[in-house]
Amino acid sequence: MGNLFEIFIGSILDHNIALAYILGMCPLIAISTNLRNAKGMGLAVIFVVTLTGIINYPIYLLLQRFDVGHIHLLIFITTIAATVQFLEMFLEKFFPKLYNAFGIFLPLITVNCVVLGVSLFFVNRAYSFAQTAAFSFGSGVGWFVAIVLVAGIREKMAKTSDVPRGLAGRGIVFIILGILSLAFVGFTGMASIQ
Repeated sequence: MGNLFEIFIGSILDHNIALAYILGMCPLIAISTNLRNAKGMGLAVIFVVTLTGIINYPIYLLLQRFDVGHIHLLIFITTIAATVQFLEMFLEKFFPKLYNAFGIFLPLITVNCVVLGVSLFFVNRAYSFAQTAAFSFGSGVGWFVAIVLVAGIREKMAKTSDVPRGLAGRGIVFIILGILSLAFVGFTGMASIQ
C-alpha cells in the first residue's frame, strides 16, 4: 500500500494527476497564461481537492455501511459542488481580483476531473483515511506544480521566444505539457502509491 510519505511524493511526481494521468487540462491550459493566476488557481485546486477527499472518505464509508455505496459518485459530485461554491463565495468576498481573473474557470473546478478523480482513486485503491488525505493533498500539489511550470515556461517564452504563428497560444501549451509529461516519466518508481 505504501506509506504516507511515498503516497504524497508519488502523487506529486511519478503519479502527477496532470502530467501522468492527463486530468484537469482545461483549467490548466486556460489559466496558465501568467504565473500569478496559475498560482491562485493551483492553490484553489489544492484546497478543493484536499478538502473534498477528506470529506468524501467518511461519506463513502457511511454509504458502504448502509449498503448504498453505488451512489458514491452522485454524493462525491454534490460534495465537490458545495466545496467549490464555498470557495467561490470566499474569493468573491475577500479576493475580488483573483475571483475576476478566474472567470468561468473557478466554477468549472466543480466538474474538473482532477477533483472527482482523486475521490475515485482513493475508492479504487482502498486507501485509509490518512492515505486519502496524503494522496489528496499530494495530487493538489502535483497539479499546482504542473500549472506553475507551464505558466512559468509560457511567460519566459513570451519574452524570449518567437513561437510560430500556427503554434501560438494553446498549441505551444500542448507541446510544453507533452515535454513536461515526458520529463516526469523520469520520476517513475520513486514512490509506490498503489
